[in-house]
Amino acid sequence: MPRAEPGISTVTDTETDSGIDDGIRSGLSRADGAVIAATLVLLVFLYGTFWGGTGAADLAHFHTADGREFSVPLDADRTLELRGPLGISVIEIRDGQVRFVASPCRGKQCIHAGWLKQGGEFAACLPNRISVAVRSRDRHFDSINF
Repeated sequence: MPRAEPGISTVTDTETDSGIDDGIRSGLSRADGAVIAATLVLLVFLYGTFWGGTGAADLAHFHTADGREFSVPLDADRTLELRGPLGISVIEIRDGQVRFVASPCRGKQCIHAGWLKQGGEFAACLPNRISVAVRSRDRHFDSINF
């Protein structure tokens, strides 16, 4: 046996360079690869079936600060002014989509939400207590699920 200096180890004939016994196999088998591929295909299918777009929206459903709920079809262009505790929120409906144009809140997250055009999309001005959810005939999910 060769003489080793202190702090330096030597490799014997029974060990490999990687330190792994020759009897242990590393890597994935063909069955592992098949399971992973099948899982990815199933995931893509399920995403498209259950979480894919619901199509163009048909209605805008509003909740206002005074507890009113009403729906407006998105087939005609119009502007709505809804009163809340902070003031008036202006909502625009154009080309089958809806958005907050102006609101008296500080953060303006309702305005930054932009155009809502797919069924299930939602925007709210929480300080002014006004919300809008767009709905389509093909309802895969509601505004709460994500």
